[in-house]
Amino acid sequence: LILAETNVKTLEYITDTSGVVNKRIRPNLKTLGKVLGKNMRAGQLAIEALMQADIAKIEKDKTYPLSIGDETYNLTIDDFLITSEDIPGWEVASDGDVTVALDITLTPELEAEGTARDLVNKIQNIRKDRNFNITDKISVKLERHDAIIAAVEGYADYIKNEVLATELEMVSLDFSEKMALNDVVELGVDVRLN
Repeated sequence: LILAETNVKTLEYITDTSGVVNKRIRPNLKTLGKVLGKNMRAGQLAIEALMQADIAKIEKDKTYPLSIGDETYNLTIDDFLITSEDIPGWEVASDGDVTVALDITLTPELEAEGTARDLVNKIQNIRKDRNFNITDKISVKLERHDAIIAAVEGYADYIKNEVLATELEMVSLDFSEKMALNDVVELGVDVRLN
């Protein structure tokens, strides 16, 4: 359900987010000022120097023993401000113990699939504008354009199935009817009942 609703290819559960998320930690000055007192500056420096493994341990255990000189302070998760920083190519969001990371790298295959979906949407709109019955079979001719070649070649069966086309061709003709594929590409199109 999650995959279908979010248009995501795969979902992977991980327990270690170190390869996906960089965490930053700072002291919560509101709570630590009272606890650390004169050692506040040394505590701040020690907290800001914590490594990713330390931050993960604090998030897991909800406590952390902070040693400053001869004194040890048993801090809780509330004594820290932990934030996530995205790693290039990923979008990350956290809520409590749950972190979701989305790989936003667009591969040529994903771009072709997205274009195929756009073509389906545009052709379906043409069907609707022409008051075709939902069971009417159609033939589709598209103006050959670099922006759609990979999509039509890789996803022709998908496009045909979705729009009930018995024929889907790219041709080197200029059609009088045009459809805007995106903000840049305008394609000639011919959609007819079979």
